[in-house]
Amino acid sequence: MVHTPASSEQQTLLIELPKTIGLHVSQEQFAALAAVNRDLKLERTAQGELIVNPPTGWETGEYNCSISGELYLWWRDSGKPGKVFDSSTGFILPNGATRSPDASWVSQAGWDALTPEQKGTFANICPDFVVELRSSSDRIESLQGKMREYIDNGARLGWLLNPQHRQVEIYRSRFAVEVLDNPEELSGEEVLQGFVLNLHRVWG
Repeated sequence: MVHTPASSEQQTLLIELPKTIGLHVSQEQFAALAAVNRDLKLERTAQGELIVNPPTGWETGEYNCSISGELYLWWRDSGKPGKVFDSSTGFILPNGATRSPDASWVSQAGWDALTPEQKGTFANICPDFVVELRSSSDRIESLQGKMREYIDNGARLGWLLNPQHRQVEIYRSRFAVEVLDNPEELSGEEVLQGFVLNLHRVWG
């Protein structure tokens, strides 16, 4: 979407960009776009390409709420230091990409190591733990690429949930991807000690 200069005689014009044409923005431009398009989930690749994700459907939104809610309850009840974030939070990864996992956790040590400037609108850090949930419109290959990017940039544990096939891919630093078919629960392992996600609460 291209905005013309502010004027009572001018109006906003809409353009459609073919998928073969990428729109590249700087970090500053991305922050400005995100500030005025809060209904959209925007991301930016390490090469500066803008990714626009529309609002999710009700089913994906319900799944996301369940995952974030379970993660929050574990954090609250366990008293484990660190910070829990939902799907609306963006992070600037070490490679320069700005990503918004569907749920995430940052260790207290990692958060405390950031300067006030690094804790800006988008914190300059890769979460220790990330979750990506596939919606019906998501390409699995794209999400798998994001998961590898998280791990390459410092994430220690990541879950890629694929409700359509009742399948979960587990990503760990220094280990091959583990694929689970129709698991009943997932463990936070050493990264999130004591956290267990009951998948029946997520996708029924």
